[in-house]
Amino acid sequence: MLVSQILKNKASGVITVAPSASLREVVELLSTRRIGAVVVSTDGKKVKGIVSERDIVRELGRAGPACLDQTVDTIMTRAIYGCAPGDSTDSVLETMTTRRFRHMPVMEDNVMVGFISIGDVVAARLSELQMEKDALTGMIMGN
Repeated sequence: MLVSQILKNKASGVITVAPSASLREVVELLSTRRIGAVVVSTDGKKVKGIVSERDIVRELGRAGPACLDQTVDTIMTRAIYGCAPGDSTDSVLETMTTRRFRHMPVMEDNVMVGFISIGDVVAARLSELQMEKDALTGMIMGN
């Protein structure tokens, strides 16, 4: 399965925040939208970084509640690994596992066209495995 197929099943558009947004604003956004991470971008197309729940919890543990007034650019992950719509779910899953992150922007011609999570990739892979199982069962049963 390809990343482009995952994007077809997701709502269009990527939720982004400006680098100057406060961590408090990001916490509210993550909570309201029930998501685990947001892309940091000034224009919605170029990725400056990613801020996840894990990043915020780590900073809360380090600096306490006062960190909620910090700007996103102080804690965002800057080393971003992206994928392309034509990449396979297997390669994306391998990258996420090896690099130990759970969110990845989907890039086409250096422009962000989507944002996927490890949950999206695992769900797509499970769906693919179920289809393969059903096809094999059908062959065995003579259907």
